[in-house]
Amino acid sequence: MSDGDSSGLLGPAEVRELAERLDVSPTKKLGQNFVIDPNTVRKIVRLAGVEVDDRVIEVGPGLGSLTLGILETGADVTAVEIDHRLAAELPATVRAMQPGAERRFRVVRSDALDVTGEMLGEPPTVLVANLPYNVSVPILMHLLELIPGLERGLVMVQAEVGYRIAAAPGSKEYGAPSAKAAWYGEWRIAGNVSRRIFWPVPGVDSVLVGYERRDAPRGDEAERSLTFELVNAAFAQRRKMLRQSLQPVLGSTDEAVAVLREAGVEPTLRAEQLGIEQYLAIARAAARD
Repeated sequence: MSDGDSSGLLGPAEVRELAERLDVSPTKKLGQNFVIDPNTVRKIVRLAGVEVDDRVIEVGPGLGSLTLGILETGADVTAVEIDHRLAAELPATVRAMQPGAERRFRVVRSDALDVTGEMLGEPPTVLVANLPYNVSVPILMHLLELIPGLERGLVMVQAEVGYRIAAAPGSKEYGAPSAKAAWYGEWRIAGNVSRRIFWPVPGVDSVLVGYERRDAPRGDEAERSLTFELVNAAFAQRRKMLRQSLQPVLGSTDEAVAVLREAGVEPTLRAEQLGIEQYLAIARAAARD
């Protein structure tokens, strides 16, 4: 490694040196854009509120830029990495940059969409990640369902996706990801990041999206599953009224209208006008029928 090692974090020279040594070229297929700015790394970790002894899950650690920033706080980190070369090198990078921190670090070699609770071991409580942009929403939804004990998180995603995740009902960005994310807790845009902190420089803007878990679950697993089915049906035909768009789940127009009225929802409303609590009310009314 070069002289930048003393900082404990990876700068542009270290990132390129590692990539060249491992013969790694960032690929669009894996959504790889490596963070090369230590100041941004520390900003992300600070905004995420990571503290000593937190159990953090990181997805797509790549060469370890964000990983090192999280470890610097004294937290434990479980990193999920799909690229076998990167996964194999990460422990050595941690040892070289922050001697001793490897005791608080482990790598799970897996596609994040396939990771299981057994693979993660003791459940993480914090999510901090530069999510692969091409699959950020599916990964986020998988982790929220898989790890109900996640207390908070901060993810870096494509700006368009981030605004959609944090959107409120009635806004133009509000969609199925917004409603589903709201099932688990409160979401907010926590900050913007420059394209120039990445290598290679991406063709899209990025934002930081913060998460705080709800104090109590909205419902049980059966209710969540039916609520999400309703959300999917509603937004699949978002220009139609709910009495039409929800027919694949609720039945005929008359049946759909009856359930909607029992839930206290006007049948002529459209998908983007309902919050997650209203979708849950419809699910509960449908389950009673």
